Amino acid sequence: MQFDAVVANPPFSLRWDPTEETAKDFRFSRYGVAPKSAADFAFLLHGLHFLSDNGTMAIILPHGVLFRGGREEVIRKKLLEDDNIDAVIGLPANLFYSTGIPVCILVLKKCRKNDKILFINASGEEHYEKGKRQNYLREEDVDKIVETYQFRKEESRFSRLVTLQEIKENDFNLNITRYVNLSKEEEQVDLYAVTKQLKECDGKIEEARGRLNVFLKELGLEEI
Repeated sequence: MQFDAVVANPPFSLRWDPTEETAKDFRFSRYGVAPKSAADFAFLLHGLHFLSDNGTMAIILPHGVLFRGGREEVIRKKLLEDDNIDAVIGLPANLFYSTGIPVCILVLKKCRKNDKILFINASGEEHYEKGKRQNYLREEDVDKIVETYQFRKEESRFSRLVTLQEIKENDFNLNITRYVNLSKEEEQVDLYAVTKQLKECDGKIEEARGRLNVFLKELGLEEI
């Protein structure tokens, strides 16, 4: 069986008990077996195996799959080298009732037509609505993510196309903030202009002090 679309929202970091036979399983033999502590990549590889050559897969996972080492690093590296990862989308924290952790969406394809991986960081405060118990993606937030992915747009502090070479230089770490930083650039300070303003302020202070001392002298009080 093969499918043109695979969508998955598996339980996050589910503990499981793979055996020696699991490594021979047709779904995992090419990439490796996910660790006992987290079956996230087991769900991903299951879906990827049944994806058609021209299909698209989207799976919601915890951010740990983007950077954890060990067996998960081996699987992640193989997925990248085989050009299966099309996009990495970071979502805000506290979107789900079951957990408050931030999550990501991995978009995968078997036959990609792009030579770069799209990173979208939609976790900024301007890209969702805060609720008392839960955060929400508004319709316009969803539309922005979809449009950015569809047209592979780049936008400062939101999305960026990244080469595999850059990811290799980062040891195959897919942590989204390495590639799309939300921090704003500090405003450049014109030291000459600031110095001029300080001098002007000093002059005004001295002028005010002079006028005040005239009044103090008339009143017979000590000057400052």
